[in-house]
Amino acid sequence: MTVCVFASSSSRVNSEFGEAAEELGSLLAKSGIHVVFGGGGIGLMGKLADSVLRHGGKITGVIPAFMKEEGWGHHGLTKVIITPDMGERKKNMFRLSNAVIALPGGIGTLEELAEAITLKQLSLFIGPIIIINTRGFYDSLIKFLDNMVAESFLRSEHKGIWEVVSAPSEALNALNRKDMGNEEWRKIARI
Repeated sequence: MTVCVFASSSSRVNSEFGEAAEELGSLLAKSGIHVVFGGGGIGLMGKLADSVLRHGGKITGVIPAFMKEEGWGHHGLTKVIITPDMGERKKNMFRLSNAVIALPGGIGTLEELAEAITLKQLSLFIGPIIIINTRGFYDSLIKFLDNMVAESFLRSEHKGIWEVVSAPSEALNALNRKDMGNEEWRKIARI
């Protein structure tokens, strides 16, 4: 299995977020799960990658050329894929992955998570989407998604596209529970 992890590149966040990223990296590596991520060397991305590598796991970074040129990439990854732009970066990350896990992050992480949910709603991505809600970080997003359902912008069934957990260990349990072959979402995409 290969899991794409979306996460912050900020190094200024509360240490609990970094600890969650490190724990997730350790759990994924010890479970033999290959990790794909945005290739960054700092923030939660860097902590995730360091932990995967420290625990003997494999991790592929997918990074746009301009970020690599800026020196934002992680050094020492199992594999690095350099893309011409952000759009190709995401396409590669989805193409390589069987599942998505979102750690807390900024606008880039939010955009990636929203695209994952959209692609799954259209049956263009198949696999679990798991949101790790460390310190209640995603509470307001979850409330917003609930409001989309309440206002009929999403069907109530669409809440099954993603799963919210509070800790990395729960994310691993969710990966093991999920049906990897559900392609039925497109049938109810139209409201």
